[in-house]
Parts: sequence; structure tokens; C-alpha cells
Amino acid sequence: MISVEITSTWSRVGLVAVSSVAMLVGIIAYVRMAGLRSFSKMSAFDFAVTVAMGSLLASVTLSGSSLVDGLTAAAALLGAQVVIALLRSRLGLGSLVDNEPLLLMVGPDMLEDNLRRARISPDDLRAKLREANVRTYDDVRYVVFETTGDVNVVHGKGPLDPDLLHGVVGADRLLGRR
Repeated sequence: MISVEITSTWSRVGLVAVSSVAMLVGIIAYVRMAGLRSFSKMSAFDFAVTVAMGSLLASVTLSGSSLVDGLTAAAALLGAQVVIALLRSRLGLGSLVDNEPLLLMVGPDMLEDNLRRARISPDDLRAKLREANVRTYDDVRYVVFETTGDVNVVHGKGPLDPDLLHGVVGADRLLGRR
């Protein structure tokens, strides 16, 4: 049987309010120390930290977990994120925590094998094309499924800088390489 509590005490309400504000202030302070990247979603690890911080805030404010424990966990998460970011940039260890970006379309052609690999349906991709204001398939230069789960649609005319596709699985096809 499921039990739902719809009442509370004034002391509990006060504790939730104080814990919420204290956790929020603590997280903001930690993010200021850790830097702008903290909630950037630049990598899968960054995204995971963002989700974990939201879950942590909720659990401390609503479950009665210790405020000190919550602030310690937030500091540990953001500290780990800083360390991972340093390892990624200085030692090139990004492949340990990040997926590789994947080419989904070249021009008007959907790359069926890559769509299956990413578990994205053609309907999902068409929705992303509409979201990017693509009017016809001929407007598409290429589409990349990024490491964060975002789908980026590049359209327009003019030369293509190959460096923009560095590390994208399947980009050799777009760049005319085998």
C-alpha cells in the first residue's frame, strides 16, 4: 500500500526551507570556485554531474539528509569534475569518459548505420532538423550527434573547415577521405 503524507510540521517546513537555501548557496559558491564549465554539458561527464547535483539538492532538502553531507557530496562531485576536466585537457584522457561524436547526415543523406549505432530513429532526426529550421534536405550540410546527446545541424553555403569535424566518427566520408 502506498502512503502519501500531505501534512507537515512548522519545524519540518522551516528545515526544508533552510536546507534548500543553504544547499543552493553552497552549490553556487562551489560552482563559482570550479568555474563556468560546471553546468556546461560539454561532455557526458559534465551532464552526469549536472543531473547528480539536482538529485543531491532534492535529496538533502526533502529526505532529511544532513546538510553537511550534502555540501560535502556537492564539493566532491564538482572537485571530481575539475580533476576529470584537467586530465582530459592535459593528458588527453577524454576517451575514457566521453563518447565520440557521430555523423548522422551528409547533405540530404541519412547515414542509416550511424543512426542505428546511436539508436536514433529517422523520425527523431527529422524532428531535430525541423528544430534547426531546416526547410529542405538540400539545406543540410551535415548533422552530428554530439558527446552530450545534442544533435547539431549545420546548414548554409561556403567552404567547410575540416577541423570542425575533428574526432567525429564518419566524418571522413564528408571530407572525401576513405
